[in-house]
Amino acid sequence: MAKIITAKEAAELFKDNMTICTAGFGLSGWPEEIAIAVRERFDETGHPGNLTHTHAAGLGNWGKGSKGERGECVWAVDGLMTKFIGSHAGSSPAVIKQIAENKMMAWNFPLGTLCQLYHEEGRKAPGLLSKTGLGTFIDPRYDGGKLNKLTKEKGEELVEYIPDFRGEEYLFYKSIPIDIGFMRGTSADENGNITCEKEALNLEMLSVAQAARACGGIVIVQVESLVKAGSLNPKLVKVPGIYVDYIVVAEHPEDIMQTQGTSFNRAFTGEIRVPLKGSMDPIPLDHKKVIIRRLATEIRHGYKCNFGIGMPTYTGNVISEEGCEDSITMISESGSIGGVPGGGNDFGAHWNIEASCDQGDHFSFFDGGGLDMGVFGLSEVDKDGNVNTSLLNGKIMGVGGFCNIAATAKNAVFAGTFTAGGIKCKVEGGKIIILQEGKYKKFVNKCPQLTFNAEQSLKAGNRILFITERCVIERTEEGMILKEIAPGIDLQTQVLDQMEFAPIIPEGGPKLMNPDIFLPKWGKLKEIVESKQINF
Repeated sequence: MAKIITAKEAAELFKDNMTICTAGFGLSGWPEEIAIAVRERFDETGHPGNLTHTHAAGLGNWGKGSKGERGECVWAVDGLMTKFIGSHAGSSPAVIKQIAENKMMAWNFPLGTLCQLYHEEGRKAPGLLSKTGLGTFIDPRYDGGKLNKLTKEKGEELVEYIPDFRGEEYLFYKSIPIDIGFMRGTSADENGNITCEKEALNLEMLSVAQAARACGGIVIVQVESLVKAGSLNPKLVKVPGIYVDYIVVAEHPEDIMQTQGTSFNRAFTGEIRVPLKGSMDPIPLDHKKVIIRRLATEIRHGYKCNFGIGMPTYTGNVISEEGCEDSITMISESGSIGGVPGGGNDFGAHWNIEASCDQGDHFSFFDGGGLDMGVFGLSEVDKDGNVNTSLLNGKIMGVGGFCNIAATAKNAVFAGTFTAGGIKCKVEGGKIIILQEGKYKKFVNKCPQLTFNAEQSLKAGNRILFITERCVIERTEEGMILKEIAPGIDLQTQVLDQMEFAPIIPEGGPKLMNPDIFLPKWGKLKEIVESKQINF
């Protein structure tokens, strides 16, 4: 039977040199009261020190909001957390600073792969065999996922290259011994059974709990409410009490965040369904909306689509605006299926969600090639169509679920502005007008790191498309082909001169992008989507 303790008592269970594994996503699932108590104990006593923190998704709020930096940033002080093993550090500015200053060792592995690794650890497997990460900076033939000089010089090898396993190459991700499984639920009964009825996401709670127990560790869960044994619906229990050692009931449940930007929204849990018109923020007509409209024309009726972090998170807004939300199934890497993905700080949650899967199980769908279309932010692209999302202009970010999803999506679409750093545009008279060019080129000869290998994706039979406000480029077997150009854009000065390599230009020049998407009122997406129905 789980023991009920305070956050301060829970902090005493954290010892020097422990490895903590957290099930979280942004601020979803983050046991903040316990995390703060750990920091307060460290400030007072210097313990616990030298913690390793591993988690699949990023744990932070980008330093935004009335309370400033939240999530694992509370542990980003000299001597407390000294090792980071995760898929994304970009949402935690204080952690990024520690990594950049070589005060913290850091390994960056794919989100889905880490979830799957925790699952394997739960049955005492030595690690995980996976193709995800091959040919990228995660591959030990390159950086082995190591993010800074300190890790490259002193950090251990956590992933191995297997050149021939039954005639194919793989990466082997080694198991990470876990001392504490760390998570948050909504309710716990007296036997330690945990439910998540107020959470937007199910996350990988059970896998983390099983991994901790298999390693001889403990499981600590923060909840909002303690209820009588036997009073919980057994179908709603996400972590059975047999795995849970300690429960902390939050003293300030009003501070709990369902997402990075929302305290609680019943439409994110599936408790209610709301009319989407008027619920989602409208997007004004600008270059970003043009990009989203153009990528939306690639969708076909019946598609299962994933929209990644950044600009793609607002694709659901445009699809809803066009009345096409019932034509496709929208999916997020968080395990959310159906409804419409939340944008911005609500990334990962879905309005009117239909199903919420364990995040690790969800990535088996991606890795198995089940996704028809994946849309990702356009960060940095080289002459061969390879993509870098993890190290941009010297700033460490992370791969998140990108590596798993981009490598296997039947249609990989990268959407964003053509240049970066201060770009200013406007849409006027059915044209794109560049008011100020970005300081940095995104289409470069060579990327400092690779998180997407275009050649491997093409070999798998997938399609690769880059959509910007001024042009569309497709990576084919022939190379990078400039397929379309926006009205109002000069090919030489505003496209070719803003690239470090020369794309292939079709005979007769690129086609004009659909002029309708540059108009204030569109209303033609449904016709486009329905005209390309899939024959099941």
